[in-house]
Amino acid sequence: MFQYTLDNAFLNPEQRQHYEEHGFLVVRKLIEPRDISAYRDRFVDICHKRVNVGRMTVMKDVALRHRTDIDPEFVVNKIQDYQHDPVLSSYFKLPEVLKYVECFVGNDIDAVHTMLINKPPDSGQLTSRHPFHQDQYYFPFGPVDRIVCSWTAMQRVTRENGCLVVVPGSHRGELLEHGYPQWDGNVNKMYHGILNMDYECEKAYLEMDEGDTVFFHPLLIHGSGSNQTTGFRKAISCHFSTSHKTYTDVVGTIQEPIAKEVEGIAKRRFPDAHISFTDSWRLRSLTVQSTGLHSKL
Repeated sequence: MFQYTLDNAFLNPEQRQHYEEHGFLVVRKLIEPRDISAYRDRFVDICHKRVNVGRMTVMKDVALRHRTDIDPEFVVNKIQDYQHDPVLSSYFKLPEVLKYVECFVGNDIDAVHTMLINKPPDSGQLTSRHPFHQDQYYFPFGPVDRIVCSWTAMQRVTRENGCLVVVPGSHRGELLEHGYPQWDGNVNKMYHGILNMDYECEKAYLEMDEGDTVFFHPLLIHGSGSNQTTGFRKAISCHFSTSHKTYTDVVGTIQEPIAKEVEGIAKRRFPDAHISFTDSWRLRSLTVQSTGLHSKL
């Protein structure tokens, strides 16, 4: 009985069983170097303000955000909401990505959360690390088993520069309580983590080469360490869901803290509008593949 994958004959039996048991699947050399190069160049252009960022959110490392004496590529640690960017948005439309996504969410596919993550050399304050978390904590929609993240390494990622670290099989558990970790020093904005994390649990370090892609379940516990090298660690990702998803009210649940934080940010950016947590995700969602019930991009 398969719960986390669908019958479409694209995954081989070993791949399907691995995702069912572990909650993630690494596909080697899925994305072409020419695409990776285009995303990298676009990121650098955004860092240097050579393009209009439009609706994208450009985030900076908390320890470096006020630095003007260094290359901005060392300061920007994430670009969110690139759905409408003419270059970066090509990632979630790639046929080679969507063929795998179909195996987890079905044929009607929405892109719901887009990020290009840049992990610059750590400043010495360990702000480049990302606490263990579950992505579903941020999502007020489901069904949870019809959501998947596609995360592609834009260069060699290793334990030294902060590769993804996952807890195999944790996708079979429940959504856990999150909050800002009680670390010494600063924590980047929105980097919530599991509050009562068992750090002695089994972990897998996903070292990957450029173009390698991991698909993982939104309840899979994962995080990443600090970048202890002098280079960068870049990745591009997109969360996909079924187009037939349903939204839920998170008031009174363990997701309420993040909902309030998101609504507060929206209020500061758009003081004349009331944008709820659910609204913020409806606005992000774009249909990228449809069997007819949803129009295609």
